[in-house]
Amino acid sequence: MNWNVKDIEVFESEKAYIDTAVIPVVPIDFGNNIRISGAQSEFISLLTFHLERQFKGRMMIVPPYSYLMSVSRESEVEELSRWEKELKESGVKHTFFLTADSEWKKVENQLEESLIWVPSIPLEHLDENYKHSIMEDQVKQLLNVIVQKWQKNS
Repeated sequence: MNWNVKDIEVFESEKAYIDTAVIPVVPIDFGNNIRISGAQSEFISLLTFHLERQFKGRMMIVPPYSYLMSVSRESEVEELSRWEKELKESGVKHTFFLTADSEWKKVENQLEESLIWVPSIPLEHLDENYKHSIMEDQVKQLLNVIVQKWQKNS
């Protein structure tokens, strides 16, 4: 389910079955890392699109959490923890932060089991069909990680 009026209406009526929220975590940079930032954003966006299709009815994709690459991840952990707390208070049992930024690995222990880091694959020179094929393969691998975290956190 995506963050739009139609899917939110379903979410409200079927809340007992939708126990997982995924928050894409994407970096923003306007300097030397602007291309890296754009590539990671594109990758995570496409990955969450395919992830949502796989888990429709069980998972809500929340709008992305964006942050400046120049800011330390430690300072962002508190904000992500607030997001997770807010979601938990609304009845969501599992929250996953999905990122391609390896800097988050340094603080993943502070986010308990919530952070999922997936190395970004350069997509800029691939045709659309091949991009989607690669994303389906990525989702298959991600599926195992998510199921393990569901089992561990249940």
